[in-house]
Amino acid sequence: MPTKTIRITIKVKRNSRTSKLEAGEGDGPWTAWLKSPPIDGKANRELIALVAEYFDCRKSEIIIKHGQN
Repeated sequence: MPTKTIRITIKVKRNSRTSKLEAGEGDGPWTAWLKSPPIDGKANRELIALVAEYFDCRKSEIIIKHGQN
């Protein structure tokens, strides 16, 4: 079965009490609330896990193209 590629923009809110991913309105950016701090890639790993769970795919299929800082 061929794979489908999608690209989404996600605005990340760090140091949240809970981890969740919420779709944006229309073509607007998605929002992710992450518990993990942006240290040693922890926040990126948490974000990848949230996206993989939301889209029901493997974490290895998720690519972060670029981040803010």
